[in-house]
Amino acid sequence: MLGTIVNAVAILIGGILGVVLKGGLPEKMSQTIIQGVGLCVALLGLASAMEGMPYIIEIIIFIVVGTIIGEAIDIEMRLEKFGDKLEARFAKEGSSFSKGFVTASLLFCVGAMAIMGALEGGLKNNHEILFAKSVIDAIISVVLASTLGIGVVFSAFTVFVYQGSIALMAGGLSSVLTETVVLQMSATGGLLILGLGISMILSHKIKVGNMLPSVLLPIVYHLIQSVF
Repeated sequence: MLGTIVNAVAILIGGILGVVLKGGLPEKMSQTIIQGVGLCVALLGLASAMEGMPYIIEIIIFIVVGTIIGEAIDIEMRLEKFGDKLEARFAKEGSSFSKGFVTASLLFCVGAMAIMGALEGGLKNNHEILFAKSVIDAIISVVLASTLGIGVVFSAFTVFVYQGSIALMAGGLSSVLTETVVLQMSATGGLLILGLGISMILSHKIKVGNMLPSVLLPIVYHLIQSVF
């Protein structure tokens, strides 16, 4: 859990710094910066997704089935409602709190480093990946918070719960988490990050949150294969 704790604290500190800087950035500049960050996010997602090309058919199935599940649950709406509740308590009405919270939560949680780092921490007590991710997330959180506001700070809680849960469950799933399964999870997560980056660039919402179950489906697929 050490890596997860460090990661959450890094986002917290970076987000607070970004909020402090927010007032000094003109709106036009903020919009351009967020698009620039979106380009970087899209590149990170594409790099992870490309590693899964040998399993492209499986990944397509994961995305389709995962999206059906996510839409049925409407994960994105639930995230936004949670963000709205936090906004009502901690931020001014009409702010971009929910957008910042949801965008940052998805960005920091749905990726190869989040998955691999949490697994490495849980299975081998190796926190190097999450330490590296902490530095990257701290920098990104400064930029995001300077444009989207204090909602980014609260994404540290989401990261703590998400990565902490993976780390705690990793021991029990060690026999299932083969190299292929982890690669498929990372590549699927990379596609979701690519979608998030495109949303940031075009200011056109892609419901990445409702695709989140896709990242876990490689585990289910492996279990079904082992039975048959």
